[in-house]
Amino acid sequence: MNWRLLTASAALAALASVAAASGCGGSGSTYTTPSPSPTTTPTITILGQNGTQAFTPNPSSFGGQQVVFKNNDSVTHHIVLNDGSADTGDIAPGATSRAVTMPSSGTNYHCAIHPGMIGSASAASGAPPPACSGPYCTGY
Repeated sequence: MNWRLLTASAALAALASVAAASGCGGSGSTYTTPSPSPTTTPTITILGQNGTQAFTPNPSSFGGQQVVFKNNDSVTHHIVLNDGSADTGDIAPGATSRAVTMPSSGTNYHCAIHPGMIGSASAASGAPPPACSGPYCTGY
């Protein structure tokens, strides 16, 4: 019985030695999963209540992409796409909105709190957004 225990102990020691040498534990090298490349969501910066100068870039070329709105103003803003397809909710001063998807056909948008703040995103093809009509088109 002692002979079997001695043989089993020797076999385990040999396996541990091989595992450590091959990087499968112990003090040998370890395998790490490569991190995916970070992707950057385009940002439209809110500058303030200044018509078409309220956003930068404006117009943007982000049609068909997800974007975030960064509020660099000192008051809360609430960005809505004119076609109703996306709404950021309130964005506090210094905060960034959740990502919203701009339609690939392009779109116009405005601040629901300050309707004079207007912007546009060109279509994915580079074409201008649909014609703006209604109260949010001042300055176009």
